[in-house]
Amino acid sequence: MERVGAHGGKRWLPRLLLLAALSWLLMVYLHAAVFHAPPVSTPPHTSLVAVASDCEDCRRALPAAAAGEERRRPRGGGGGDACRGRYVYIHDLPPRFNADIIRNCRKTEDHWADMCRFLRNDGLGRPLADRIDGVIKSEAGWYDTHQFALDAIFHNRMKQYECLTSDSTEASAVFVPFYAGFDFVRFHWGYDNATRDAASVDLTEWLMARPEWRRMGGRDHFLVAGRTGWDFRRSNNVDPDWGNDLLVMPAGRNMSVLVLESAMLHGSDYPVPYPTYFHPRSDADVLRWQDRVRGQRRTWLMAFVGAPRPDVPINIRVRDHVIAQCKASSACTMLGCARATGSTQCHTPGNIMRLFQKTIFCLQPPGDTCTRRSAFDSMVAGCIPVFFHTGSAYKQYRWHLPGDHHKYSVYIPDADVRQRNVSIEAVLRAIPPATVERMREEVIRLISRVLYADPRSRLETLKDAVDIAVEGILGTVARIRNGEYVDSGGPVTEDPPNLFSSTESRFRPKQSVQAVDH
Repeated sequence: MERVGAHGGKRWLPRLLLLAALSWLLMVYLHAAVFHAPPVSTPPHTSLVAVASDCEDCRRALPAAAAGEERRRPRGGGGGDACRGRYVYIHDLPPRFNADIIRNCRKTEDHWADMCRFLRNDGLGRPLADRIDGVIKSEAGWYDTHQFALDAIFHNRMKQYECLTSDSTEASAVFVPFYAGFDFVRFHWGYDNATRDAASVDLTEWLMARPEWRRMGGRDHFLVAGRTGWDFRRSNNVDPDWGNDLLVMPAGRNMSVLVLESAMLHGSDYPVPYPTYFHPRSDADVLRWQDRVRGQRRTWLMAFVGAPRPDVPINIRVRDHVIAQCKASSACTMLGCARATGSTQCHTPGNIMRLFQKTIFCLQPPGDTCTRRSAFDSMVAGCIPVFFHTGSAYKQYRWHLPGDHHKYSVYIPDADVRQRNVSIEAVLRAIPPATVERMREEVIRLISRVLYADPRSRLETLKDAVDIAVEGILGTVARIRNGEYVDSGGPVTEDPPNLFSSTESRFRPKQSVQAVDH
């Protein structure tokens, strides 16, 4: 028995060694597969689906900062962290603050227009396909974008911000994706003030309960309200029934709020450009368009796109006088806009952009408010804007436009136009051709700064309006941390020099703008 057992032991020994080897290999495999695999992390912001059950056009996902994106940290020279001082944390708001607000985008009562088509493509609207020249098309970055769609565009664009973080303690600023502009519209007509303010009150209560808010009392928070600042300052308005009080509430005063036009009341509302129709996907898209507008033959000296404003008080109504001068001049062209419901005269992007590309100077008188989307559409077309009120640009877009206003625009005071003291055509013809060329080149250089890139992509080296705005916010928060008093700028006591009274001293023209086919 002992001999047989010994012989059997020798026979099983190789098998035991084989099993031991296999077990060792299995342990090595598990160690490599499990302990050295990239960690599976949960996205810091859950994906919200802004879906209107009756609206397939606006079926889309609201942005969520993916776990991979929060690690997309550009490295500076020498291996340093280029995101240092630039990290942004995005609050994961309940859907009642964004997705639910735009859920009923087909609502037509109470003056809420059908917004579904404008919510497509991450807020850019329907793709354009202009059949006349084949240039203004979605493949090149052109969309039928609504001027008040910035809430959605900016929110989606922030998903591409290169320095997102899921750790709020390392963030230099906190983004609040509340759809304030869309909230304004849904309760503006036919509701009491308590209903108009309800979402803003709810938001402030939610924010103030968060640890991120308590760190600086909300002074490092920012949100986008894609309308004019007056729409969120009911208590400061002449009309006590207009808008809500988001910017007047204590929390609203602490946050930085990006609006299309600041109320200029030493507040916390910082102006950013209106959305245009152009949303490039790459630097190449921008550069191609700049080359195109730079080479355009401009056959008109000046142009105006818009409608009269008979409801504006006559003592400040400059637009009627601008329209009258344009109609009386053979050097001016117009795209008249009927304000009637259903009119499409001024809602055909191809027609608007073609006119601006054929024109040297684009007239931008105030309308319902001082600012106009048209000013940015015209600049994208390489047309030099002519302003008649300092609140139309100079007191507004200080982050996005040069401080030297004469570099890119013409200023003619509205009072002189209303009092018939000046000929707009004569002022523009007095500017030397070389100066006109320099001004147009500056406008073309500014194109990337005043447009919003496609949120589904990213410009490589150029900065768009979102990049500039975030830089402005980060700079503002840094100044607050340093103990400085900061506001959105407030009223400017000294107006810039007007052009027509200083034409001779500034430019000393020896020849007028005779040929207008630059």
